[in-house]
Amino acid sequence: MPKRAVLLVNLGSPDSTSVADVRRYLSEFLGDERVIDKPDSAFLRRLLVNQIICRFRAPKSAHAYAEIWTKDGSPLIITSRAVREKLAATLGARTPVYLAMRYGTPSIASVVARIAADGIDEVLLLPQYPHYAMSSWETVVVKVYEEAARLAPQLRVACIQPFYADADYIEALHTVCAPYFAQAHDYVLFSYHGIPVRHLQKADSSHAHCTVVTDCCTTCSPIHGTCYKAQCLATTRALVARAKVPAEKHFVSFQSRLVGEPWLSPYTDETLARLPGEGKKRLLVICPAFVADCLETIEEISGEGKETFLKAGGESFQQIPCLNDHPAYIDFLAKRAERWLSDGRA
Repeated sequence: MPKRAVLLVNLGSPDSTSVADVRRYLSEFLGDERVIDKPDSAFLRRLLVNQIICRFRAPKSAHAYAEIWTKDGSPLIITSRAVREKLAATLGARTPVYLAMRYGTPSIASVVARIAADGIDEVLLLPQYPHYAMSSWETVVVKVYEEAARLAPQLRVACIQPFYADADYIEALHTVCAPYFAQAHDYVLFSYHGIPVRHLQKADSSHAHCTVVTDCCTTCSPIHGTCYKAQCLATTRALVARAKVPAEKHFVSFQSRLVGEPWLSPYTDETLARLPGEGKKRLLVICPAFVADCLETIEEISGEGKETFLKAGGESFQQIPCLNDHPAYIDFLAKRAERWLSDGRA
């Protein structure tokens, strides 16, 4: 029998909150051509990232990371380790579970090398992204396959597809959200990480659907297999149906945009400033694009976002935690892994 294992991959984090470590992390992250894909010239792109963006962004980002850092380090890394440990305990000793980060440590290359050294024949890749985007799910998958081909050509890699509408994933989300939905509130805001509109269009291989067809994200199309926004809306529809959230009680927005070109809208920061004036003063915010709480949920939403909302006249603000290492999420991951172990279906 082949020796099998599971590989979890998430975004990553700087090694510390020092400006030097944050700048090194940002250089790797933003230097990824699937994250910042303009200009076309690799040389000019590196120049833009390292000499302009990272130079000015690193000190601000270092301050932001310092706001969320714990005595044990980055919340994303801590949670990801806990997920790995709990999934390994669930699957048992016969199925090792490895953890890598797309950027920072432990790197995908180092973990693939360890997998090969441990004599693993087949590995199931579980990208920790529910939705497809070239700057998240795709870059993880491509990097794992590249490093496997380079370091362990005998290793067979299977990969689960984005699980944005998987019934078990939706049920896990509902399990985490239900206690918060039961609290008194006026409104639920679904805040997803933003991407440039251009990335949506680039992912449409037909070039005849995305932003071309009216209501393209809700008009059935095979293009939705690589449409981040359509998948975000599908997650929202499934969860509000499961939780019986009325249509007039929820809204979808997109956070973390950069200036310079159109990003997915409406924007979360502008939405948070607007809602209290519409009488929606007791707010729940859920961030389903992230499976683990991180800088974007802790600092951007529960920090800056909460401040924006309360200053605009809001009365209560609660960010619903991400799935993190909740038993419902571990159960979802275990089911997907066990299905692969039993019949080879990823």
